[in-house]
Parts: sequence; C-alpha cells; structure tokens
Amino acid sequence: MKYCSLCGAPVELRIPPDDNRARHVCTGCGEVHYQNPKLIVGAIPEWQDKILLCRRAIEPRHGLWTLPAGFMENGETTAEAATRETLEEANARIAIGDLYSMYSLPYINQVHLLFRAKLLALDFGPGPESLEVKLFSEAEIPWDEIAFRPVRFSLEYYFAERNSGKFSFHIGELAPPTQRL
Repeated sequence: MKYCSLCGAPVELRIPPDDNRARHVCTGCGEVHYQNPKLIVGAIPEWQDKILLCRRAIEPRHGLWTLPAGFMENGETTAEAATRETLEEANARIAIGDLYSMYSLPYINQVHLLFRAKLLALDFGPGPESLEVKLFSEAEIPWDEIAFRPVRFSLEYYFAERNSGKFSFHIGELAPPTQRL
C-alpha cells in the first residue's frame, strides 16, 4: 500500500500508539489501514455416498480438483458464502449443514472454513471457474490431484468419520508446504 484510500496522501509502515505491530498509517489524515486475513469458505456437498468436486479452470492449481469454495464477500454470512461459491463454481444448489473444518494458513493470511452440505439436485455443471464438476465416491476421489491441503485433510476426516457414523469439527493450523500440495 502506497497511498491512503481516504485522502490520497502517502502511507508509511509504523506501529500506531497502543498497537503491537506495524500498520500502514496515512501521513496526512492519520488513518490506520488494517490488513486482515482472507476467509476462504466452501462446502462439502454430499449426495448419497458421493461428494461433489470441481476441477479448477483458474490459477492457483489449474486443472486440479477441489471442493467448491472461494473468498467470502463483504455483507454475507459464512453459510451464504459457501452456498454462493457452490452455485458459482458448480451450478449446484445445496442445503448448508454444520461447520466441519477450519484451517488457519498464517503464511498466506488465509482461514479456510468448510461446511457439510446436502446437494439438493443432480442438475449441476461447471461454472466459469471450473473445467469439470463430478460426484465421487470415496474410492474414486483423485487424491493425487487435490488442489489444496485443507480440502484434502477435510475429505480424509470426512470419509473416516462417515464410516464411523459420527462427525466432529476439525481445526488446524498449517505451516507452509514443503512441497506443492
């Protein structure tokens, strides 16, 4: 950030009074510009014994499989964000269930939230950000082609717990990957 979005004056990185970290502070009006983590919100859409996955048509991780998810918008709830992202990426309608997993990725300033959800109909198809959308049983999941670690970990927990019949909430913090996954 170089200029204040309120008055247009230059900003400088400094620790404001009563704060503990450097922030962009306007040299003209004094406005403190906070930069906070982005929320990535999505769903685990279930249909009988299968899960709906999308093959990415965009970077990052073009061509790999993921759950429908994306950046939460201002003015929406997390459940609304998961529902919207599923509609945008898979043209699929869902009923949101419980929050299933939350992963903090502090090295890229993101928090990933995934909800369990019921797919309401089979009339889905790829949106502009997806090359392909498909239902997968556990045995069919393309594990070596999953785009993001929070998705992979959530799916691993999901299938293990589905087999036991009891679902719980999962929370974790991920360090930078040693290899791309």
